[in-house]
Amino acid sequence: MTDEQLDRRVRDADPYRRIAHLDEAGQTLLEEIMSQPTARRTLSRRLGAAVAAAAVLITILGVAAVLRNQSPTGDRQQAAPAVTTYDAAAWSQLVLKAAQDNPRLLIDEPGWKATTVYGFTEESGTIGFTNGDRSLEMNWYPTSDYDSRYKDRLDVSAPQPAKVAGQDGSLFTYSANDFAIIVKPKNGSYVELRTGGNWTRATFDAVVAKIIQADVPTWLAALPPEIVTPDRAAAAADKILAGIPLPPGFDRSRLAAMGTNDPYQFGAGVTGLVGCGWISEWLRAQKAGDKAAQQKAADAMSSSHKWKVLNDMNAEGDWPEVFWEIADRMAAGKSPAGYESGIGCS
Repeated sequence: MTDEQLDRRVRDADPYRRIAHLDEAGQTLLEEIMSQPTARRTLSRRLGAAVAAAAVLITILGVAAVLRNQSPTGDRQQAAPAVTTYDAAAWSQLVLKAAQDNPRLLIDEPGWKATTVYGFTEESGTIGFTNGDRSLEMNWYPTSDYDSRYKDRLDVSAPQPAKVAGQDGSLFTYSANDFAIIVKPKNGSYVELRTGGNWTRATFDAVVAKIIQADVPTWLAALPPEIVTPDRAAAAADKILAGIPLPPGFDRSRLAAMGTNDPYQFGAGVTGLVGCGWISEWLRAQKAGDKAAQQKAADAMSSSHKWKVLNDMNAEGDWPEVFWEIADRMAAGKSPAGYESGIGCS
């Protein structure tokens, strides 16, 4: 694999970035290319609203994604939980503020489950729902993006009027089983819904009619148990880090600041922090001529081929593959400089 090919793969697999050098039109085009439903492996999810990699590791939900998630198997489907209690202490103030500011849409119909959660700051983020062979992703963006995104969707099809949770929107048809709705902006952001899987216009209309806007407690409590919430983050991180060599000065407090993520994103965030630490140490040792420390960093990264979390993630996306390629470069004595962004380093 050439340096150019690795660089491209690293950029594509980074689940924490919006591609900063693209303008809105370019970003939208990239999202459309990457969001076409196929049976491909996913990288981390779908390219979308995020900020620079290192900054996102300490934001509210931690990510923007790169490709849409594959549909889970049927035995994971269940109705969204009924919410009767709410423990505010389990959520950081940042997460609460984000929940207050985002649209908080849920599908009020049995069988739909939130399986993907990432990247939500006050004005942008994603929550994805699945039910059997269908998925529905809800992405929200700042109002400033609305006009350009709406104009871009005019190239997809003529818009048709639609309503989502009582709000006006425009429906666009990509194909007989692929639809999107852009909802008009409200409170500084707007929502775009996008289908994946086995839909018809009739089934889409029926599900859209079941979408509700929930209050903060209901929306947060609807996240399923496998989503890593702030109250679960420390234990989840400890489980991931068991047996993993940690770089000098590793700051566990950054793990607590990652907020709420689905398991894949959380695993990427945790291993990304570890990898960034070892890359930094490798580069420091190289500059200082400290061969022993440089070898220790390379050996630590090479051990990632055996890290359980990365091997578990590998069936779902290409984050582990990119991580291992960077590790292999270090083991071969090749500088990882320029590839740090692939695993979320500053």
